Amino acid sequence: MKSTFDLMRLWAMLTGLVLAAWYFAALLMGAKQTETLSMLVTAIGGFELFHFAQDIWLKRGRTNG
Repeated sequence: MKSTFDLMRLWAMLTGLVLAAWYFAALLMGAKQTETLSMLVTAIGGFELFHFAQDIWLKRGRTNG
């Protein structure tokens, strides 16, 4: 069973992907972009990047035996 934090990270990832797709679709259609959408994508990406690096750091610190 996944922890609540793992589920929160999953929802953040899915939300970030949807927002990024929305941003690029609007960009391709020539719609005027707001700063809010790009800031949301960046914030969620930063959240995921931080926790990805933290997972690597924690796994590196574990010993096998």
